[in-house]
Amino acid sequence: MPDLVFTRRFSMGHRLIHGASETCALPHGHNEFVTVKLSATNPVRLDGHGNMPVSFQRAKSTWHRFVDEKLDHALQLAEDDPLLEWFRQHEPERARRIVVTPGDPTTELMVCLLMAKINAFLLADENLLKCVEVSLQETPTNTVTFSGNPQDFLPSPRPSALCWWYRPDMSISDFTQ
Repeated sequence: MPDLVFTRRFSMGHRLIHGASETCALPHGHNEFVTVKLSATNPVRLDGHGNMPVSFQRAKSTWHRFVDEKLDHALQLAEDDPLLEWFRQHEPERARRIVVTPGDPTTELMVCLLMAKINAFLLADENLLKCVEVSLQETPTNTVTFSGNPQDFLPSPRPSALCWWYRPDMSISDFTQ
């Protein structure tokens, strides 16, 4: 069965505070491209009529809405970043636009979180497709690609049902306002 592959561009800001890159400790941004590769969960022969397991429109609509409305121009911060608490106290409306991650929001972490999130969307949509690969291009020279089970790689001190990346909703954090 042929795979579906599509790409979406978004702008983001983040900072890394846990010492891996001192130059990334100041808030800064990137224009990123996220590419997903979807496969049918139960591949079958093309039927000679519609010839697709799911239309592109159905396959990508929820994902594109999530990228456009939640990731684009959002700030990505670690759950223990002091800036997060500052926004919660002083600008709670803007805090809702912060993607909160378990540890630094590196490209390596984000690609796993995004794989988990799109698979949650697909599972909720009759489980006809599954995401088998996500690529996140941070700069024209830096891309991280992930295939596999994100649960095997993501740090998660909480039960997975409580993590925004495993829920088929538009959430980007787990704190309540």
